[in-house]
Amino acid sequence: MFPIMLIAFGVAVLVFGSRLAVLGAAIGALLGVGLLRLLPGALDSWLGLLIPIGLAILGALGGGFARGLVNIITLVLGAVAGVAIVLGLLDLFGLSFGLLDWLLGLIGGLIGAVLVRRYRRWALIILAGIVGALLTVRGLGILLPSLQGPIATLLALALAGGGIAYQGGLLGRRKPTT
Repeated sequence: MFPIMLIAFGVAVLVFGSRLAVLGAAIGALLGVGLLRLLPGALDSWLGLLIPIGLAILGALGGGFARGLVNIITLVLGAVAGVAIVLGLLDLFGLSFGLLDWLLGLIGGLIGAVLVRRYRRWALIILAGIVGALLTVRGLGILLPSLQGPIATLLALALAGGGIAYQGGLLGRRKPTT
């Protein structure tokens, strides 16, 4: 159930992720998956579902209900997405540096916030592509344990590129989805 949920979130974000509610839910789910990696034994218990789903719901509510505060929310989503992407990449490559993981996450959060502030529309599209790809590959990696290392990285890059191209209107005559 858990891997299929991650794959479904990932695909939804690759297609619709520049919408704030969808992107917020996906960032919450990816952050939850990253946090599970830092909590020993949590993936095997009910927390393995509760944390990503709870953070996804909070992210969706934050992204969907506060349209009036779009600039602040996108800045916060950019920062949280930066943290989630760093933790997701560390997980994808099977790297764990202990306390340095938190520092790298903080740096990722700062970079995410700066990018969203400067390039809002494209930042949302790029973040949605990366988050969607990481969720999809993480779910596939749980279903197919042999999908690790360079193959997972190439798949994540291809999915992210496809999601960015689709949402950015680079495929056909489709307009960007923001």
